[in-house]
Amino acid sequence: MTAPIRSIPDVLDAYNAAIADVIARYLPDGQPDAHLYDPLRAFTVGQGKGLRPALCLAACEAFGGSTADALLSAAAVELLHAAFLIHDDIEDGSEKRRGASALHVQHGVPIALNVGDALAVLCFRPLLDNVDVLGSRLSRLVLAEFQRTMERTVEGQAIELGWRHDNATALTPVDYLDMILRKTCAYTTILPLRVGALIGSRGSADLDAIAEFGFLLGAAFQIHDDLLDLRSDEPYGKDILGDIREGKRTLMVIHFLRAARSEDRERIVAFLGRPRESRSDDDVRAVLSLLRDAGSLDFAENYAAELVEQADVAFDAAFAPCAPSPALDFLRDVVPFMTARTA
Repeated sequence: MTAPIRSIPDVLDAYNAAIADVIARYLPDGQPDAHLYDPLRAFTVGQGKGLRPALCLAACEAFGGSTADALLSAAAVELLHAAFLIHDDIEDGSEKRRGASALHVQHGVPIALNVGDALAVLCFRPLLDNVDVLGSRLSRLVLAEFQRTMERTVEGQAIELGWRHDNATALTPVDYLDMILRKTCAYTTILPLRVGALIGSRGSADLDAIAEFGFLLGAAFQIHDDLLDLRSDEPYGKDILGDIREGKRTLMVIHFLRAARSEDRERIVAFLGRPRESRSDDDVRAVLSLLRDAGSLDFAENYAAELVEQADVAFDAAFAPCAPSPALDFLRDVVPFMTARTA
C-alpha cells in the first residue's frame, strides 16, 4: 500500500466542517443545562478527529452519492461514538480523554452516565430525519445497520469486561480479534463504511466485502492504538499505560501469557487478578518491561502490519465498482494514515 497522502488531515477537517453544523443542530441547549446539556455539548462540539463520520461520507461519495446524502448518518455515527466513549471511560476507570479529564472525573459517574445515555438517544434523531433525504426504504436499512452495531458493540464490551472480571488468561489472538470485531471495528470502521456505501450505491454495494475491509482496517487501528499506549512517553489524549493499569487483555498481553516463562507468566496473572487501585506505577512499569523483553510488542506490531496488507487486498474487492475519485483516494490512503499516527 502506498504511503499516506499528506492532505489526509485536511480532508478530515473538510469532512468535519461539513458535519459540525449538523451535529450542533441535534444537541439541545435548553434545560437542564448544568448537569446535562452543558457537559454534553462540551464533550461533543469540536472534539475528536472525526475519523468515523469521514469514513461514512467518503464511502458514500466513492459509491456515487453526495456528501449531503450521508450527512445525517455521519452525524449519528459521531453521536453514537461519543456515547460509547463516555461509557467506556467509566467502565475502564480511565481518568483522561482527549487530553483532558474524562467526563466522569469532571462531573461524577452518575452525571456522565446520563450524558452518555443522552447521546445514545440523540443519535436516533438524525436517523429518523433521514426519511426526508433518503426515503423510507433506504432510511430503514441505515437504521438497521445502527441497531445491529449497537448490539454487537455491547456484546464486545461484555466480552472484554468479562475477561477482566473472571481474570481470563487462556486467550488467543483469535479471541482478541473476535472481541474487537464486535466492539472497536463494529462502530469505528464497519458501521460508517457500510452505511456510506449503502447510501452512495442506493443499496447495491456488496456490504459483506465492505465489512471485511472495515474489520481489517479497524483491527489494525486498534492494535496500533494499544501499542501507542505502551510506547508513548508523553500524553496523547488518554492515560499513559492505562491499558496495563486497567488489566486489559490486549494482543500484547495475550501473546505474553502464551509465550512467557512460567514464573513471568505467574507474575502477570497475579497482577491481572488484583483490583485496579492496587496496581502501583512500579507494578505497571514492571509489566511493560516484561512485555517488551518477551517480544510481545514486536509481535503485535508485526500482526498489525499483516492486517494492513490484508486490508489492501480487501480494499480492492470492496471498492471494485467505484470510479476513481478523491473520496476513493482518501479511503485507500487512510489505512497507512491510521496505523502510522502518533496521537
